[in-house]
Amino acid sequence: MDFELRILGSSSATPSANRHHTAQVLSIDNQYHLIDCGEGTQMQLMQYKIKHQRICNIYISHLHGDHYFGLPGLLSTMHLQGRHTPLHLFGPPGLSEILTLQFKYAGTNLCFPLVFHELETTAHKKIFENKQLTVHTLPMEHRVPCCGFLFREKQKSRPLIKEKLPSFLTPPQLVRLKWGEDIADDLGHILVYNKDVTMEPKRSRSYAYCSDSRYKPALLPYLHQVDLLYHEATFADDLRERATYTFHSTARQAAELAAAAGVRHLLIGHFSVRYKDLTPLLAEAREVFPRTDLATEGSIFGIIA
Repeated sequence: MDFELRILGSSSATPSANRHHTAQVLSIDNQYHLIDCGEGTQMQLMQYKIKHQRICNIYISHLHGDHYFGLPGLLSTMHLQGRHTPLHLFGPPGLSEILTLQFKYAGTNLCFPLVFHELETTAHKKIFENKQLTVHTLPMEHRVPCCGFLFREKQKSRPLIKEKLPSFLTPPQLVRLKWGEDIADDLGHILVYNKDVTMEPKRSRSYAYCSDSRYKPALLPYLHQVDLLYHEATFADDLRERATYTFHSTARQAAELAAAAGVRHLLIGHFSVRYKDLTPLLAEAREVFPRTDLATEGSIFGIIA
């Protein structure tokens, strides 16, 4: 099962010639989860040949324009191209009202069900679950209500070793073995030990998206040992005071959080347009956390189970 992140946009408040507003696509089991939807997102989807009709969920972190101004256009395109499958939209209070007003005066009645889930941005809560995945909010500290998102695969079943399986096992018993149970008779005598006929399951993977926020160590329990962490790094550390004042973080602060949480891999993004060259930001973060990369347009980051 795939677990792959594609970066569509990496710029902060204003775009530049080669950097777009924030948007990412997380592909899990061939389903697309769109995370934030800055201006130009649907053009980036076309640029990287990502079919927007396969997007099942959209997550909007907060209502600053560089994180959602592309949403009305994307939804309109889905409508015009005849989408019929439901689309789940997760966002802060006010987003539903904005879209309702937009479509009201455009005379647009979407031809597909848009299911809106209003988020409580100050808490760590489960907002989505299916057979493979759970998604929780991560409370950020920003100028407006804002949250990040934590994606975790559920525990996987144990592969059966076919050549070691006794012939008398029934299909329900095989299922129980896959989920770690021993098989006993009616008197409680063990007939088949799970460890003898199964292998260790593949590792469950995780991705944490930390949107616009001041440096916030309170996130550490939620980020502990995640596979891939994206954290905003709007400024270099010589502008730490400005970062704090504007409710943003520096590249060094993102790396400090990654190191303290023991994550496997850090991505930094949401760069101020003042930085034409991002190399100093990357170097600053790598001084603290060597396994850091830039979340720049077109980059793909896969997680192997």
